[in-house]
Amino acid sequence: MSPLRTARIVGDVDGIPLLVLVVVTALAFDFTNGFHDTANAMATSIATKALRPKVAVLLSAVLNVVGAFLSLAVAATIAKGIVEQDAVTLSVVFAGLCGGIVWNLVTWYFGLPSSSSHAIIGGLVGSVLVAAGADGVIWSGLLSKVVIPAVIAPVAAGFIALTGTWLVYRITRSVGSGARESEFRWGQIGSASLVSLAHGTNDAQKTMGIILLALIAGGELPADASVPVWVIVACAGAIGLGTYLGGWRVIRTLGKGLVDIEPPQGLAAETSSAAVILVSSHFGYPLSTTHVASGSIMGSGVGRRTPVRWGVARRMVVAWLITLPAAGLVGAGAEGIQQLLDGAAGTLVVLAILVTASAGLWLASRRSAVDHTNVNDDWTAPDRPASVPA
Repeated sequence: MSPLRTARIVGDVDGIPLLVLVVVTALAFDFTNGFHDTANAMATSIATKALRPKVAVLLSAVLNVVGAFLSLAVAATIAKGIVEQDAVTLSVVFAGLCGGIVWNLVTWYFGLPSSSSHAIIGGLVGSVLVAAGADGVIWSGLLSKVVIPAVIAPVAAGFIALTGTWLVYRITRSVGSGARESEFRWGQIGSASLVSLAHGTNDAQKTMGIILLALIAGGELPADASVPVWVIVACAGAIGLGTYLGGWRVIRTLGKGLVDIEPPQGLAAETSSAAVILVSSHFGYPLSTTHVASGSIMGSGVGRRTPVRWGVARRMVVAWLITLPAAGLVGAGAEGIQQLLDGAAGTLVVLAILVTASAGLWLASRRSAVDHTNVNDDWTAPDRPASVPA
């Protein structure tokens, strides 16, 4: 019997209760994806005061929900283009979700705009490697649909934002700075809304793909099934709720930590981000919207010849580079514990570890809280804000 088939049989032991746990955990990941990535759409609009913080996250939440219904191309890639379906069991999906959630929370705690997309993909790949070996991963799909876009997207977004920022300032050089900033703040509302809509078309789909994998692994759907409507609705609601709560720590880093942003820059950066994300969603690439937004903001700073805080940028890039392997290690460890303890006992131990780690990070974050009242405070050090731990 092949390792893939063996893994599939082992995963079926716990049946419906494990399937319910996996779906709930997937929605929990979608929730963390929402508050972790709110910054991608709204950080610049909040930083330039085009939108009040609470209004910004509410608008972003609504448009993320709408965007979730506009495309399913990315969901199909996650469900069928990264790992072999025969290698996926319910325990494998659960372990992969643990990897994604833990990495999202760790990077959120440190205010690092890392990729939720790479976190969940890394977690899933790590758990599949433990369960079924290297044959369980579609390496060509991982390279072409995840790794290569991760390199190209932030560079492309940065170049577009650089060009757009230079053009904006060039065209409006005869306009007074006060009038220019006032008018561009209105434009930012539109561009930030477009980024939120684009984010929903890309990031909400990833959890839909994970739940579809779980439903197929649990025997509830055939291998060629499409995403059920109830999954679309549930994922849209979860990412919308997470977005509304606002990942203030990450918003602060993107909005205040990289460059000092003016409204024309914000408009150029947001428009660049939206264009790249929408193109990626159209082709079914599970793109890191965080990489795109960060590249756009840095590009806008270069285009205006504003000093970029490269110390902050370097830490972000390091987080980008280690997200896939770090989340993969957590996913592999979770699947290893489940196999070692065999069955429901292993799953319960992993669940207890996940809940404990999540609660610990949340409690630790309360000691240096960032929220809508202080998210726009001046950046008090070259590399980090006083309110976010190093």
